[in-house]
Amino acid sequence: MSKQLLRSGTSIGANTRESKNAQSRMDFLNKLNIALKEADETEYWLDLLHETKYLDDNLYKSINDDCAELIRLLTAIIKKIKEDPKKK
Repeated sequence: MSKQLLRSGTSIGANTRESKNAQSRMDFLNKLNIALKEADETEYWLDLLHETKYLDDNLYKSINDDCAELIRLLTAIIKKIKEDPKKK
């Protein structure tokens, strides 16, 4: 489980970084959507690790709060891009 958490957690940053060099608006949006999916998966692994007592309450809360914030930020950015009529 911890390896899955590492994989999905680092993929968030990798896809966000890759979006900076997107070839098009759709490519940019696609990379951010992948990062959002990976953040959601990371949240799942965090929940599982906490439920099985691999993460104590304090560590879980700290990391999970950060993950939830990333999900909110990515969701807001994606929503804004989709709503921007100037760039369609």
